[in-house]
Amino acid sequence: MSSAIYGIYGASGCGRGVMPLAREQLLRKGVPHDRLVFIDDACGAEVVNGQRVLSYEAFVTTDASERFVALAISNSAVRERLAARCAADDILFWSVSAGNVVVMDNVTFGEGAILSPFVTVTSNIRIGRHFHANLYSYVEHDCVIGDYVTFAPGVRCNGNVVIEDHAYVGSGAVIRQGSPHRPLVIGAGAVVGMGAVVTRDVPPGATVVGIPARLMNRG
Repeated sequence: MSSAIYGIYGASGCGRGVMPLAREQLLRKGVPHDRLVFIDDACGAEVVNGQRVLSYEAFVTTDASERFVALAISNSAVRERLAARCAADDILFWSVSAGNVVVMDNVTFGEGAILSPFVTVTSNIRIGRHFHANLYSYVEHDCVIGDYVTFAPGVRCNGNVVIEDHAYVGSGAVIRQGSPHRPLVIGAGAVVGMGAVVTRDVPPGATVVGIPARLMNRG
């Protein structure tokens, strides 16, 4: 049987940004170039940025000892659906991390994290499955982050913050530090707008914008 094959699920903007990181990471492990592909059922191209594009069915049926996927899909609900699809087909998840990412002490990640260049994760942090941290984002000490959370570029998440599942934090947003006994909480499915400064809890499903961040609507 052939060696393992690795897929970046999604050949659009997010996936094209992740692919070079994946290529560099696998090159360090000696994985051949042709064992890394895009997975996309709607791309319409056979090759994108030098990498083959396979349909999901073609990826699943390619001769391989193991199959690994990173979900480079911005929409967290779609990420979750694709994760379930892959798990049902016994596809494993792998994490993609830029070479200059900084991860300090006592940090745990769930499967499938994608960490872009210049991301910093400090100490005593727990992060769930399929987390996306885009360029120049950071997570400070004593934070708990749920599953399918997305940080756009330049997010500044300070210490003692809890971010629940499927929350989205927009580019340049700042989340004020909580305290050990009273963490600042961003609820499940909440959206923090671009450039917002969050100084208080955000309810589940809410959208907050502005400086300081104020409620725009509730889902």
